[in-house]
Amino acid sequence: MQPRIVERSALEAALASGRAPVLLEALDEAYYRQAHLPGAIALPLARLAEIARNRLPDKNAALVVYCASKTCKNSGIAARALLALGYTDVSVYTGGKADWLDAGLPAETGPERSSGGPVLEVVP
Repeated sequence: MQPRIVERSALEAALASGRAPVLLEALDEAYYRQAHLPGAIALPLARLAEIARNRLPDKNAALVVYCASKTCKNSGIAARALLALGYTDVSVYTGGKADWLDAGLPAETGPERSSGGPVLEVVP
């Protein structure tokens, strides 16, 4: 199974909907702190399995992975790893952070604001 590809316009529409996907930045935390898409979770490849286990308990949640730009391979690597871990709804935003910022869309800076707990509740 391969991850789906999502373009910026579709991602913007999904984020504006009532069922926004979970955004995952597949870059080292230093790059995440410099700028990341609003609400994104840092998902460095070296800690992917640990972060997925602790922060993404719902294997059916919509996940969108991105990295720096079209030439960055981390998002595809991370997306395939998530699929291998049993996640079922994984997409890659291939334009990545560069496409988002070039379009003048908002970004956040600094470390994650969350406590590190699960970002999604598993609904029975």
